[in-house]
Formats: sequence, C-alpha cells, structure tokens
Amino acid sequence: MSIAQQVATAPPQLDHLSAREKVVFAKIAWRILPLLSLAYIINFIDRNNVGFAGLTMIKDVGLTPAQFGFGVGILSAGYCLFEVPSNIALYKFGARRWLARIMISWGLISMATLFTVGPYSFYGLRFLLGAAEAGFFPGAAFYLTLWFPAEYRARIYAWFLISIPASTFVAGPLSSLLLELDQALGLAGWQWLFLCEGLPAVIVGVLLLFWLSDRPSSAAWLSDEEKAIVAGRIGAEKKERERHNIWQSIRDPRVLILALNQFTFLVGSYGVVIFLPLILKQQNFSNFTVGFLAAVPALIACVAMIYWAGVVDRSGKKIDHLIYTCLLSSAGMVIAVYAPTFIIPFLGLTAVLVGTSTARAILWTIPTRFLSGIGAAAGLAFINSVGTLGGFVGPFIMGWTRGETGSYNVGLLVLAGFMVVSMLLGLSLKLFIKNE
Repeated sequence: MSIAQQVATAPPQLDHLSAREKVVFAKIAWRILPLLSLAYIINFIDRNNVGFAGLTMIKDVGLTPAQFGFGVGILSAGYCLFEVPSNIALYKFGARRWLARIMISWGLISMATLFTVGPYSFYGLRFLLGAAEAGFFPGAAFYLTLWFPAEYRARIYAWFLISIPASTFVAGPLSSLLLELDQALGLAGWQWLFLCEGLPAVIVGVLLLFWLSDRPSSAAWLSDEEKAIVAGRIGAEKKERERHNIWQSIRDPRVLILALNQFTFLVGSYGVVIFLPLILKQQNFSNFTVGFLAAVPALIACVAMIYWAGVVDRSGKKIDHLIYTCLLSSAGMVIAVYAPTFIIPFLGLTAVLVGTSTARAILWTIPTRFLSGIGAAAGLAFINSVGTLGGFVGPFIMGWTRGETGSYNVGLLVLAGFMVVSMLLGLSLKLFIKNE
C-alpha cells in the first residue's frame, strides 16, 4: 500500500504517519501563510485606510458625512459584481498568476486615490478599487483548501484572517505618521497615506508570482513523500464532499444562508472598523493619538481570534461558536452606546472587533466541508460577494445617521440589530447541517 493510500484510509489520530503529517502541514503553513497573510494585511489597509484619511480628507475634498459613507461603501458594489467571475478565473488560470494580478491592479488604483478632487472622483476610484480587489479573499480561501484538510482549517483561516485586525494595528500608527507629512512636496497628508500604503500591494503582488505554487503537486519545495501525504489527506476528504457545479453551489440553501450570515455581520464589522477613527476623534484626541488608540482593539482581536479558533477546532462546534461571536459583537455595540465614561464604550468596540474578526475565521470553515472543485470556487465567491455588500451598508448607515443625528449612537444600535439577525441565521444553519 502506498503512503497516499495509508494516509487516505487510516484515521488521522491512529495513523502512524500522523506525526510526519503534522510536520508536513507545518512546513506548508510556514511556506505560504506568511506571504499570503501579509498580502491580506495590505488588502485591508488599502480597503479601510480611508477611515484614517477621512480625518483630514473630508474637509479638504469637501465631502458630507453621507457622501463619505457612500464613497467608502461603494467599493463593495465593484467587489460584488466581479467576485464570482474573478474566482472562476482563478480556478482556470491558477492562484499564483491571478492573485498576483489582483494585488498589482488594486495597489495601482489605491495609489491613484490621491487624485480625488470631489465626491464623484471619490466614488469612481472606490468602485474601481473594489472591482480590482474582487476575488482575492475567496480565491485565497479556496487556495488554502488545496493544501490543508478540514481539521486544520479553523486555525489556518484564523492565522490568515488575523490579517484583518492586524491591518488596523499596523494602519493606525502608520496612517497617523503619514498624515503628519501634510504639504510635504505639495501633497496633503491623506494623499501621502494613499500613495505609501498602496505601493506595497504592487511589490508583494510581484513576489507572489515567484513564491506561490498553484497546487501541492507542482510545489518543487515538497518532496515526493510529502506530496503523497498531502494528496492522500486531501484526496480522502474530497471523496466525502458533495460535487457541485457552479449553479448548484449558488442555489444550495446552506450557501445562501452563509452568504446572508456573512452579509449581516459584515454590516457591523465594516461600520465599526471604518468609522472607529472618527468615533475616537469625538473624544477630542489628536489625529496621532487616534491612530495609536485604534491599534489597541486590533491587537486584542488578533490574540483572541487565534485562541478562539483553537477552541473551535478542538470542539468541532463551528455553528455554535459562530452564533457566540455575533452575540458578543451585538452586546459590544450596545455597551458602546449606553455605557458611561470612555473606557467602557472603548472595551465594547473592542468586543465588536473580536467577535466579527473571529466570525470570519469560523464561517469559512463551514462551506469547505461540503463544497469541492469549481463548485467550491464559485460557492465561496458567491458567499463573499453577497457578504461584502455589508461593506457598503454598514459604512452608509454610520455616515447617514451621523449626518442626520450628529451622533454615531443610532448607527451603532442599527448595526447591533444586524448582528442579532446574524445570530438567527446561524441558528437556522442547524436545520440544514445536522452534523458539524
């Protein structure tokens, strides 16, 4: 019996190759996760740095709160329109080339945002940025399923998705420093921000071309024995998955519920993350202090996310924990509105970042248990495209309610309602997924 057959037929916990297997998957993780995670950090910096730019950009360009919120959110429209086609293209052309193409194009457009002169140029550039970014996350999520079996994925996705809070941890201080370059070489601070934070996407995009391998079988850095171990584990898992074509995946009720679930909690996530610098600014902190304060919840979210993902992997109760993350986020928003002083609301907003960041890591482990092949590529892209529309709705709600009421409190309460709906959608998953 070959090594691949042994790994495919023996239970992992009993198989004498399990120790060797762990070494192989650790080697793969160290090879692909650092650069892929760095790419996703850059992705979220380029997507969300507009929140820090808005500290001075809103006044310089002459935007109203509603126009700013609409411009922030319209990125999601471009993202949604091109998400499924982009992920199908990744499946056809290979992850290495397609992810590099995505990064290089979004980096150039992010840098071009420095040419914003009014609301319409702002809307257009944000829409193009979303279109350029489309397919990166679901493409990366699909790519990871080619390398790691199910029992590794909550932790692997957590290490990958730690990029989301980590991006705020990095972007807060960095953006604050770049804003201090105001009028250097004739550019405003927010223009320096877009220029300097967009350039790394182009550089890392080029690096992806030389570093990634499309599949384990084409990885020159794996030995034949290591390739056989990976092929056996992934091959055994594929036999247990349902085979879907593109339209079967999109019509699957589990996929539809997961898409709506992600949409509702991303309304809360983007609404808080994008407007966190502006919420903190209400306490009359300097722009420099705001950047560093915004990094604190992000750092806490990074640590909590990794710990929580380990608990999920050990328990196997993914849907239950998805519900818990939404409950925590909803409670955090209510606390941020009604708690006195600054510290307690600040902790409430920290709870929101912890909950929504961990929800992402948990959610993406669920569809990869029953989708495979091009059905997985299309299904993951569909979930993300519908979900990413929350990135339009959340910031628009926060911007519009701020303009109408002069406060972010009403917006936070509306977002809390979306998190409650996300909890209910999580509960409904139990009707269709009996065995987690």
